[in-house]
Amino acid sequence: MSAPPLTLARLNSMNQTGFVTALGFAFELSPWVVERAWDARPFATVEAMHGAMMDVLNAASTDDKLALIRAHPELAGKAAIAKTLTAESTAEQAGAGLDRLTPEEFARFHDLNAAYGKAFGFPFIIAVRLNDKSSILRAMQARLANDREAEIAEAIQQIGLISKLRIQDAVTQ
Repeated sequence: MSAPPLTLARLNSMNQTGFVTALGFAFELSPWVVERAWDARPFATVEAMHGAMMDVLNAASTDDKLALIRAHPELAGKAAIAKTLTAESTAEQAGAGLDRLTPEEFARFHDLNAAYGKAFGFPFIIAVRLNDKSSILRAMQARLANDREAEIAEAIQQIGLISKLRIQDAVTQ
């Protein structure tokens, strides 16, 4: 027997453990974001619920933000090759064609991942579902020119887009 659909009403009625279990996947290996947003219930809309989660994230310490950013895998990186990505990241990277790179594209991703990691100390984050491999490569190259503070802010904004898409997929309106 399958679980009942995940609705906003059901989420609003859940205890904190159930809420985190239901939505903790939305922020890559960082269920603390969902856990801290639980207190803001009841949520009038899915958008308001996600907004509360983003409020938690925006109010978080730089260390917590960096931990969340670092929980994300490199695009087309070692975790993808070893098939150790979360189910969500696997599907998202495949949807953008990152599981079907030519040797030249793979080398370009590898080089840009290395340069980005050296420059910022964390992986490049982008909502891959809203991009394709060529736009991702362009963004990686362009964002190397950012300073670290701007890039942390951009990574958090991208995580917001990623988590919003994941929640929209999971919650029946």
